[in-house]
Amino acid sequence: MRYADVAMTRVQQGEGKGFLFYSPDMNQRAKEHLRIEGELRHALNAGELRLYYQPKVSLRSGRIVGAEALLRWQHPERGMIAPGLFIGIAEETGLILELGAWVLEEACRQVRQWQDAGLTMPPVAVNLSARQFDAELPDRILKALERQGVAPEQIKLEITESLLVRGPENVIPIMNRLVAAGIKLALDDFGTGYSSLSYLKRFPISSLKIDRSFVVGLPHEENDCAIARAIVTMAQQLRQEIVAEGVETEEQMRFLRELGCDQLQGFLFSQAVTAEAYASLVREGRRLAL
Repeated sequence: MRYADVAMTRVQQGEGKGFLFYSPDMNQRAKEHLRIEGELRHALNAGELRLYYQPKVSLRSGRIVGAEALLRWQHPERGMIAPGLFIGIAEETGLILELGAWVLEEACRQVRQWQDAGLTMPPVAVNLSARQFDAELPDRILKALERQGVAPEQIKLEITESLLVRGPENVIPIMNRLVAAGIKLALDDFGTGYSSLSYLKRFPISSLKIDRSFVVGLPHEENDCAIARAIVTMAQQLRQEIVAEGVETEEQMRFLRELGCDQLQGFLFSQAVTAEAYASLVREGRRLAL
């Protein structure tokens, strides 16, 4: 019965096509997920989580104009663990709600710490899971901002396209409340999910982020070039800011700049760094060589 339950769970998660026979690796995977979930719950209370900040730079001036807060897990035995290894499990188990609350609170706390140190820092973007997006979300965010004494303009929210399939009639009122409070919204990983262009014009989104999967082949891969060009053109018509993720080469940067892309983030300028290192980049006025 336990093996049947494991197989059924896999089907329910969309990994099967209606039925699935049990195999030992499924049970091993379930045990591994259970172990990671337990360790992650401990990490939340033990101070093992960290926020790193990846700068966003303007393709007009080369200046730092923002940063994306990225979650890292400093495991006591396995060292620094990237989110790709645990965010999926957190989504499945519902632990993403606690993780998301911690990330928001920590980002606000860090912004306040920079302000208290006399630093003028650009806005910090925080990623939101679709599971966090409910009617109470605006109140939770505003309370976090109030607790830390941070203005809404200092925090941006990045959402993914998976949110759009939950129905615009549920999502748009929540988005409108956030925007009315002074918080800007960005659509992350654009082009990889379920976006409907008919819905896109109805969402109060201030920027689109071109997913790294469409950047990696620039400027030589014909399909990537066509997709990037279409996204930039569409975003310009909708008067939205365009940010390209995962930019690693000068060729990619030049191509995107000629297209009219507004900002980039990626290893060409900087990987995600600690709060202290990011503050130093801003303080020193570090620029991207255009």
